[in-house]
Amino acid sequence: MAERAIEGETREPDVSGVRVLVTGGTSGLGLGMVRALVAGGASVVLTGRDADRAGRVAERETAAGPGWATGIAMDARDETSVADGVAAARATLGDIDVLVNNAGIGMRTVNPRFLTEPRPFYEVTPAGFADLMATNVTGYFLVARAVVPDMVAAGRGTVVNVSINEETMRRRGFLPYGPSRAATDAMSHVMAADLAGTGVEVHLLLPGGATVTGMIPDDLPDEARGGLLEPGVMGPAIRWLCSPASRGHNDLRIVARDFVPAGAPSSV
Repeated sequence: MAERAIEGETREPDVSGVRVLVTGGTSGLGLGMVRALVAGGASVVLTGRDADRAGRVAERETAAGPGWATGIAMDARDETSVADGVAAARATLGDIDVLVNNAGIGMRTVNPRFLTEPRPFYEVTPAGFADLMATNVTGYFLVARAVVPDMVAAGRGTVVNVSINEETMRRRGFLPYGPSRAATDAMSHVMAADLAGTGVEVHLLLPGGATVTGMIPDDLPDEARGGLLEPGVMGPAIRWLCSPASRGHNDLRIVARDFVPAGAPSSV
């Protein structure tokens, strides 16, 4: 499926009162999305592996308002932790209107110098491979599996799966990160097909380029670092996807860098 740019009105849509669960919301793209949603008036539960850190981030974002955020601990790799986290999110929000599957780890966990010194796949340790796949693929599945049945019962809801561009999925030295995101892309399309007609819609959202996150090596040359996108690039797109304006669309793949808030996509 081709990546889509959305064009239209420049006014960002209203997300006041929309109840959103954002996994991996303490930093990077997740924090960029939390910030945009709270700024739009949404009610957000953000997750992180460390409860104290998640709480501090949520408190800071709530202070900026006008929406609010609560932080909870959740390990997306662990079924019990996911069940407990989703239950806590529902207790806090009352219900979950939108799930943003974002929690993930990158190539830095298997090769700290992956951008400047890429290594062949056979040098990746089995433990590193398994942990990254468990986080980036199984994690998306476990959280969606815990959230979506209640959405189906209610006849409404949205799942946003955060992804990367297709070139990165096949890039030299990017195993297992690239394949993990290819898997989540495929899984997202299957989710959308399975949920067609239920009132629950599933979309992919990607920044559109390398972004300033903890996944970027510390020793990246300044000339390369200057070309990185800021996490805030996700803001306008995630607000549209969480708003009533996006209803009636399913299985979109949206590039945040090219996104202009709109009432409808230019092509579906």
